[in-house]
Amino acid sequence: MPANRKLGKTTDQRMAMLRQQVTDLLDKGRMETTISRAKEIAPLAEKMITLGKEGGLANYRQANSFITREDVAKHVFDELAPKYAERNGGYTRIIRLGARKGDAAEMAIIELV
Repeated sequence: MPANRKLGKTTDQRMAMLRQQVTDLLDKGRMETTISRAKEIAPLAEKMITLGKEGGLANYRQANSFITREDVAKHVFDELAPKYAERNGGYTRIIRLGARKGDAAEMAIIELV
Protein backbone atom coordinates (compact mmCIF):
# COMPACT_ATOMS: atom_id res chain seq x y z
CA MET A 1 0.00 0.00 0.00
CA PRO A 2 1.29 3.46 -0.85
CA ALA A 3 0.92 5.06 2.61
CA ASN A 4 0.20 4.23 6.23
CA ARG A 5 -3.44 5.30 6.24
CA LYS A 6 -5.49 2.56 7.86
CA LEU A 7 -8.85 4.28 7.27
CA GLY A 8 -10.35 2.64 10.35
CA LYS A 9 -10.45 -0.82 8.79
CA THR A 10 -8.56 -4.08 8.98
CA THR A 11 -6.19 -4.89 6.13
CA ASP A 12 -8.55 -7.19 4.21
CA GLN A 13 -11.48 -4.79 4.56
CA ARG A 14 -9.32 -1.84 3.52
CA MET A 15 -7.93 -3.59 0.46
CA ALA A 16 -11.40 -4.73 -0.62
CA MET A 17 -12.70 -1.16 -0.28
CA LEU A 18 -9.77 0.31 -2.22
CA ARG A 19 -10.06 -2.30 -4.99
CA GLN A 20 -13.76 -1.50 -5.39
CA GLN A 21 -13.21 2.26 -5.36
CA VAL A 22 -10.40 2.02 -7.93
CA THR A 23 -12.67 -0.10 -10.12
CA ASP A 24 -15.48 2.45 -9.84
CA LEU A 25 -13.12 5.36 -10.59
CA LEU A 26 -11.73 3.66 -13.69
CA ASP A 27 -15.24 2.76 -14.84
CA LYS A 28 -16.98 6.11 -14.33
CA GLY A 29 -14.04 8.52 -14.56
CA ARG A 30 -14.82 10.42 -11.34
CA MET A 31 -16.19 9.85 -7.85
CA GLU A 32 -16.82 11.70 -4.60
CA THR A 33 -15.16 10.38 -1.45
CA THR A 34 -13.18 11.59 1.55
CA ILE A 35 -9.80 13.21 1.02
CA SER A 36 -7.86 10.47 2.80
CA ARG A 37 -9.51 7.77 0.67
CA ALA A 38 -8.90 9.79 -2.49
CA LYS A 39 -5.20 10.06 -1.62
CA GLU A 40 -5.06 6.28 -1.25
CA ILE A 41 -7.00 5.59 -4.46
CA ALA A 42 -4.94 7.87 -6.75
CA PRO A 43 -1.65 5.91 -6.86
CA LEU A 44 -3.47 2.59 -7.21
CA ALA A 45 -5.54 3.87 -10.15
CA GLU A 46 -2.44 5.32 -11.79
CA LYS A 47 -0.68 1.97 -11.42
CA MET A 48 -3.55 0.24 -13.27
CA ILE A 49 -3.39 2.78 -16.12
CA THR A 50 0.39 2.34 -16.32
CA LEU A 51 -0.08 -1.43 -16.61
CA GLY A 52 -2.52 -0.75 -19.45
CA LYS A 53 0.01 1.46 -21.21
CA GLU A 54 2.69 -1.22 -20.99
CA GLY A 55 0.27 -3.80 -22.43
CA GLY A 56 0.90 -7.51 -22.63
CA LEU A 57 -0.85 -10.55 -21.22
CA ALA A 58 1.05 -10.58 -17.91
CA ASN A 59 0.15 -6.95 -17.20
CA TYR A 60 -3.48 -7.58 -18.17
CA ARG A 61 -3.68 -10.48 -15.74
CA GLN A 62 -2.04 -8.43 -12.99
CA ALA A 63 -4.52 -5.59 -13.50
CA ASN A 64 -7.41 -8.05 -13.70
CA SER A 65 -6.38 -9.55 -10.35
CA PHE A 66 -6.72 -6.13 -8.69
CA ILE A 67 -9.70 -4.67 -10.58
CA THR A 68 -12.92 -6.36 -9.49
CA ARG A 69 -14.65 -6.42 -12.91
CA GLU A 70 -13.16 -7.80 -16.09
CA ASP A 71 -15.00 -5.34 -18.35
CA VAL A 72 -13.32 -2.44 -16.50
CA ALA A 73 -9.89 -4.03 -16.96
CA LYS A 74 -10.62 -4.36 -20.67
CA HIS A 75 -11.75 -0.71 -20.72
CA VAL A 76 -8.45 0.35 -19.12
CA PHE A 77 -6.34 -1.53 -21.65
CA ASP A 78 -8.43 -0.71 -24.76
CA GLU A 79 -9.57 2.89 -24.13
CA LEU A 80 -7.79 4.58 -21.20
CA ALA A 81 -4.25 3.41 -21.98
CA PRO A 82 -4.20 4.86 -25.54
CA LYS A 83 -5.76 8.08 -24.22
CA TYR A 84 -2.83 8.56 -21.80
CA ALA A 85 -0.12 7.17 -24.10
CA GLU A 86 1.74 10.50 -24.35
CA ARG A 87 1.34 11.38 -20.65
CA ASN A 88 4.01 10.39 -18.12
CA GLY A 89 1.93 9.88 -14.99
CA GLY A 90 -0.46 12.24 -13.27
CA TYR A 91 -3.64 10.65 -14.58
CA THR A 92 -5.81 11.65 -11.60
CA ARG A 93 -6.88 14.94 -10.03
CA ILE A 94 -8.20 15.53 -6.50
CA ILE A 95 -10.49 18.52 -5.95
CA ARG A 96 -11.38 19.41 -2.37
CA LEU A 97 -15.05 20.10 -1.66
CA GLY A 98 -15.17 20.98 2.04
CA ALA A 99 -16.75 19.30 5.03
CA ARG A 100 -19.57 16.76 4.80
CA LYS A 101 -22.65 17.88 6.71
CA GLY A 102 -23.25 14.70 8.72
CA ASP A 103 -19.86 14.08 10.30
CA ALA A 104 -17.70 16.99 9.08
CA ALA A 105 -15.41 14.68 7.09
CA GLU A 106 -13.40 16.54 4.46
CA MET A 107 -14.76 15.54 1.06
CA ALA A 108 -13.11 15.52 -2.35
CA ILE A 109 -13.77 14.61 -5.96
CA ILE A 110 -11.19 12.36 -7.58
CA GLU A 111 -11.29 12.24 -11.36
CA LEU A 112 -9.27 11.09 -14.32
CA VAL A 113 -7.60 14.01 -16.08
